[in-house]
Amino acid sequence: MSTELDFYFEFYSPYGYLASLRIDEIAEKYGRQVNWRPFMLGPTFAITGHQPLLGTPLMGEYSERDLYRSARLQGTELKMPEEFPKVSLNCARAFYALVDDKPNQAKSLAKAIYHATFGLGQDGTQTELIARLADEIGIDGADLMQQTQSQEVKDRLKSETQAAIERGVFGSPYVIVDNEPFWGNDRLDQIDRWLETGGW
Repeated sequence: MSTELDFYFEFYSPYGYLASLRIDEIAEKYGRQVNWRPFMLGPTFAITGHQPLLGTPLMGEYSERDLYRSARLQGTELKMPEEFPKVSLNCARAFYALVDDKPNQAKSLAKAIYHATFGLGQDGTQTELIARLADEIGIDGADLMQQTQSQEVKDRLKSETQAAIERGVFGSPYVIVDNEPFWGNDRLDQIDRWLETGGW
């Protein structure tokens, strides 16, 4: 049995953002580590028939209210970017350009992008912003953004997204613990309990 948790998320998922603030802390309580695995949510919509949550009739207005309520419960500031949703290819590619050689910096960059997007309400897809955030954690931002345009990195994101789908991932956040899947930020307490008890 792996001691690692797989944390699947889409960079323009506000519920993914809320989960990202807690998942490492929960895992660390039980001596576990978290594999952060960004993927593109769009391809799953073609399979499930879903659409972006906030754009869904009836559900959208409720979900926005729930997002802010959930953030308040976590003691977290949430500020939605003006343009939402947007395609987060640049974010995910930047992560995968880093993760093999510099996994800690890749995770730090992911957290910084998430904070800029949903903590500050900025456009986290902009290459200039991603490059600046990379510079701030000691990564050459201009070089990183060049790497995101390589075919190798583009193919990596495609393969990671396909691998996620093959594991049954259809939403963000989606966490797999000991082969047990949990979908949604509201399942983090169940994940905590699962790790504490060994499952049920």
